[in-house]
Amino acid sequence: MPVDRKHEMGAGGQCVCPKCEKTLPHRSGVRCIDVRCPDCGVKMVREGSEHHQKIMQKKGKA
Repeated sequence: MPVDRKHEMGAGGQCVCPKCEKTLPHRSGVRCIDVRCPDCGVKMVREGSEHHQKIMQKKGKA
C-alpha cells in the first residue's frame, strides 16, 4: 500500500528554528518538528514548509 505524503520536499534542505533562526541540515527520515534547536530548545520546522512560511509572515520576513 503506497504512503500518502502531504508534501514532496525531498531528502535535502534545512530545519530552521522559528525562535532564533538557527539552521541544521535535514536528516532523511527525521521530521524537523521532532528535532529541538541545540541553542534554545524550540522545535524546529522545515525550511520552505507551510509552517515556516507562516512563521516568516508573522515576523514580517515573507
